[in-house]
Amino acid sequence: MSKITTTFQPSASLLAQLARLPEMSWAELKAEHQRLYHAEPSVKHRRFVERRIATRLQEIEYRHHDRARLERNQRRIRTLVETGDLPPRARNTAPMPGTMLSREFNGEMHRVTVAQDGGVEYRGQRYASLSAVARAITGTRWSGPAFFGLRAATKKENK
Repeated sequence: MSKITTTFQPSASLLAQLARLPEMSWAELKAEHQRLYHAEPSVKHRRFVERRIATRLQEIEYRHHDRARLERNQRRIRTLVETGDLPPRARNTAPMPGTMLSREFNGEMHRVTVAQDGGVEYRGQRYASLSAVARAITGTRWSGPAFFGLRAATKKENK
């Protein structure tokens, strides 16, 4: 069984802001909501407002982590608004940098970490692709995304 884990480390600043939310007065929460959403909270439920603020703070932090994904999503949203329809997503099975993929094979657990440049690291060695790692592990040609469970393996029909 393969497992996908994305490594996103929030900054100490974000963690401090999130920890401070329960200690803030209602007036401070309203001001923070106004700053983040450009509107006053629509309800007077403290925990709901805290969660909305926490969500927005994390969204802002994550933008710095994966700007390319944010831009792709914004293009899809613009297309939906303009045309009322979404084009099918491009089949990109590449996991985002920092993702750790694991796969048990022949009773041994194999872990791979995706690098910023799209390469992968396996047992301290750099590989150009998941397929190269799958080949190193199995000794045969494998689709790396299929081996690590990112997409279904194709069955070759015997003719």
